[in-house]
Amino acid sequence: MPADTVLRQPARSRPRDLLPGRSPWVVMYHSVDDCADDPYNVTVTPARLKQQLRWLRSRGLRGVTVGQLLDARRRGTGRGLVGLTFDDGYGDFAENALPLLRHYDCAATVFVLPGRLGGDNAWDADGPRKPLLTAQGIRAVAAAGMEIGSHGLTHVDLTRLDPERRRAEIEESRALLEELTGRRVHGFCYPYGSVDRATADAVRTAGYRYACAISPGPLTGQFALPRVFVGERDTPWRLELKRCVHPIRRRPWPTGEALHGEAGR
Repeated sequence: MPADTVLRQPARSRPRDLLPGRSPWVVMYHSVDDCADDPYNVTVTPARLKQQLRWLRSRGLRGVTVGQLLDARRRGTGRGLVGLTFDDGYGDFAENALPLLRHYDCAATVFVLPGRLGGDNAWDADGPRKPLLTAQGIRAVAAAGMEIGSHGLTHVDLTRLDPERRRAEIEESRALLEELTGRRVHGFCYPYGSVDRATADAVRTAGYRYACAISPGPLTGQFALPRVFVGERDTPWRLELKRCVHPIRRRPWPTGEALHGEAGR
């Protein structure tokens, strides 16, 4: 990346430290596109994403993958890092989000659905059909430095499945993605943010390093990471507010929570 494409950080910026006892600040995106019909509020325009990334860098913060964030916390170097995640693996990520992330020297974790490669978001019954990443698209995103994680095979609520089908969604999706990318897949994201103890245990048993939820309550930890939704209405002042209230709204990171990825392989 040319040096002149990176936004310089003002000297006055003082990034908020991610202390060991504080839940990491991880934000959640979905689709990046110019879309007027958005009943589920899952789309942010490229112009808004650009503004949000510029705000992030102006505060002395940098977006990284969730894997990078957890590794940095383990080393005690997580200061100023924010986990960026994009759910569902929309095809517009490669075209609209990736160039902006690279421009602002950021990275992200993209949670994809290997059981729907090249398909669309059929689970959103009332919304417009949005194409999903193809196998080639996922490989290109991974080659560009983004982390690929599993969102299950087909985007179903895992807490409503029997143990065998839940295991297939969790384990088979990982195997398919590792075969597709030639890289280990360490991260999982619960469809709809739905997680219970049995589902979190299944993800841990499957060998993932971490899993992302939304508001997991008492389950908050490495296999139920809380995330902050970011959408089209999130202007810089709203992001500043979300940043400030995050330590208050989210449960503290459990004492002694393992960050060494012992479940990974």
